[in-house]
Amino acid sequence: MTDFAKLRERMVERQIAARGIRGSAILDAFRQVPREEFVSSQHGRQVYGDHPLPIEAGQTISQPYIVALMIAAAGVESGNRVLEVGAGSGYAAAVMSRIAAQVIAIERKPELVAVASERMQRLGYHNVTIVEGDGTRGCPQHAPFDAILVAASGSHVPRPLVDQLVDGGRLVMPVGSQAWAQQLVKITKHADGRTERESLGGVRFVPLIGAQDEWD
Repeated sequence: MTDFAKLRERMVERQIAARGIRGSAILDAFRQVPREEFVSSQHGRQVYGDHPLPIEAGQTISQPYIVALMIAAAGVESGNRVLEVGAGSGYAAAVMSRIAAQVIAIERKPELVAVASERMQRLGYHNVTIVEGDGTRGCPQHAPFDAILVAASGSHVPRPLVDQLVDGGRLVMPVGSQAWAQQLVKITKHADGRTERESLGGVRFVPLIGAQDEWD
């Protein structure tokens, strides 16, 4: 019998805390969410490995450290309303739900919407709402958001997402061509409408698909 609780604690300590993410709220959130519930049981101990894994609909679940890095960079905290673009398995949304007041996760693939929604209900993450739609347009019916995390790379940051941030809101997203290394960027929206951009390093994500992100 695999001791997932032990593997989860090891993941938090070795993959997340040891790499500089020390906020107790984030670390505790990862301790509370059983990652093994979000991927196929065939992966066994690999569930807590420091690498992506395949999920339904031909997609992947990001490595734990990248999920933690994006949550930390976006400054997700208690009381926040958060939008995740690219719900996937629902894992990142579940982790953020242990910190934020409300998480809206938008997903374009109906199969993933159904699977992630069932998981949220079954596992008791009642402050997570999975929405089917074009994530490049954001989710105006639930806006504005304190933080937005985009789990797919685009040629640019879609304007609707910036518009749906509150003043002082933060957006974290990988930006760049699929043929070259992408950069994870953080956008902070100021009260006067200005945005500040910060690069957080190189990453590799699947492409963002939608009306607001057409590749040249």
